[in-house]
Amino acid sequence: MPLNRRKFLQKSAATGAGVAVASAVAAPAAQAAEATAAKRPARRYALTVMGTTDLHGHVFNWDYFKDAEYTDKAGNAQGLSRISTLVNQLREEKGRCNTLLLDAGDTIQGTPLTYYYAKVDPITAKGGPVHPMAQAMNAIGYDAAALGNHEFNYGIETLRKFEQQCRFPLLGANAVDAKTQKPAFPPYFVKKFHVPGLPPVKVAVLGLTNPGIAIWDKAYVQGKLEFPGLEEQAAKWVPKLKSMGADVVIVSAHSGSSGTSSYGDQLPYVENSAALVAQQVPDIDAILVGHAHVEIPELKVTNAKTGRTVVLSEPLAYAERLSVFDVELVFAKGRWTVESVSSKVLNSNTVADDPKITKLLSDEHAKVVEYVNQVVGTATETLTTVEARYKDAPIIDLITKVQEDVVKAALAGTSYASLPVIAQASPFSRTSEIPAGNVTIRDLSSLYVYDNTLVAKLMTGAQLRAYLEYSAEYFVQTAADAVIDVEKLTNANSRPDYNYDYVSGLSYDIDIAQAAGSRIKNLTYNGAALDDAQQFVLAVNNYRANGGGAFPHVASATELWSESTEIRTRIAEWVTAKGVLDPKDFASVDWKLTRNGTPVF
Repeated sequence: MPLNRRKFLQKSAATGAGVAVASAVAAPAAQAAEATAAKRPARRYALTVMGTTDLHGHVFNWDYFKDAEYTDKAGNAQGLSRISTLVNQLREEKGRCNTLLLDAGDTIQGTPLTYYYAKVDPITAKGGPVHPMAQAMNAIGYDAAALGNHEFNYGIETLRKFEQQCRFPLLGANAVDAKTQKPAFPPYFVKKFHVPGLPPVKVAVLGLTNPGIAIWDKAYVQGKLEFPGLEEQAAKWVPKLKSMGADVVIVSAHSGSSGTSSYGDQLPYVENSAALVAQQVPDIDAILVGHAHVEIPELKVTNAKTGRTVVLSEPLAYAERLSVFDVELVFAKGRWTVESVSSKVLNSNTVADDPKITKLLSDEHAKVVEYVNQVVGTATETLTTVEARYKDAPIIDLITKVQEDVVKAALAGTSYASLPVIAQASPFSRTSEIPAGNVTIRDLSSLYVYDNTLVAKLMTGAQLRAYLEYSAEYFVQTAADAVIDVEKLTNANSRPDYNYDYVSGLSYDIDIAQAAGSRIKNLTYNGAALDDAQQFVLAVNNYRANGGGAFPHVASATELWSESTEIRTRIAEWVTAKGVLDPKDFASVDWKLTRNGTPVF
């Protein structure tokens, strides 16, 4: 018979005194139990979180552009095969059941290996291959990976196929469907770690990607996906993860820690916001940082709301480093609490390749080596990028000439066919070389290391002048009587080489003795001073056309034409058609550095 509520309350009131007495009597015993518990060692659990980022298709310590083992002055080694060895060692030391392996994005673009399986033998073909990066990461046993911006370079179909082939989730809480605003990829991943005699430790991993995708891969994502800010989305998702019982919250963020953006104010979201996420969003314990290609063993950020320390770590790109977070937890009052977090990076040059990975992907590697070593022409002389940052180099003129020719052919027969076509290109690499004699796909790929495609934009003379002034900010202001040190001449304000542009078809001086904004001198077209009102067609890569580097006017300029074939492929086609690579067919001196009108070189 159900208990009447009124009788229950009366009974409770009548027995209340007795309950109070019983509690009082029991108090000394409870205090004694607490004292005994205090003497017992705290019940603890140690979790190890390992992380990579910006792998960019590096499976082996191999330079496809040089057809040799990778080497650099610092003695670094590259490749997931080395990382696999480090991971195996840590799993043996810590116990595999106490470790988590994450990645922070930019996985399927960056080497001829990834290009080959996106374009030459594509994973999207019926019965096509399994992507080498999926094979390697599956074999190593990754638990989750955040989406990087370069995951979108080959289009959504290729990304979705890669996602299907991975035995771990690709996370992107801030990659949302443009129509529904719901996540288009899993926002988070949860894993339980079992502790004998105690409740499991519940670890949640939130994945965040880069807002810049909306600019850099606009052609693929516009109208389909949107990429809101990391801070905003972390603030939305972290409380949900805590409410689900997460004891530890790790963020894998394809976003650097500097708080800066390469795209200026084109987006209302910060490109490199990992430290801002740590500062603004409570209850995050650690952040695996990506995107910036810098090494951060440990960065401690204080959360503004809680005062707690959040630990950030970014391993060097290309699998040169492995970040390791040591998370110490203590169990008290019926719950797990994070007591401390520390991080470090391990160097992959300290270990050998994992023979399991070498065996797994040796066939795929061999196919790509054969592909890149195909001869497509012959060069009459050696061309190099060694001085291309500060001298007009013929090897960069090759890029602009190919782009001009492709765009002229594309616009033939249109109302824009009569407009002059000029082109931009950047000195991407300081070590590219096309040797005299046989020219291979490998040689040409090393010249254009990115999978950029070509766009034609309508620009005026005035806009091009502003474009060149902005580009010239790349140089350090150098007095007319100062000794020139070419190692200190460029990269002003940390601007990377890929954000310095040549523009072919115009002639101009860059006076580096002048302040930024007043450096372009003697700007002419066809021997006459440039007419600010004249219209030009600028052949420009899609990164720049969509606003990458924040160059003025180009992102908002009218687009006349675009294509999905990579510029590097167009270069290979051009050289193949010519048969002979002779600078007289493409080289021209369009610009030079001066100081108060006197040439620097």
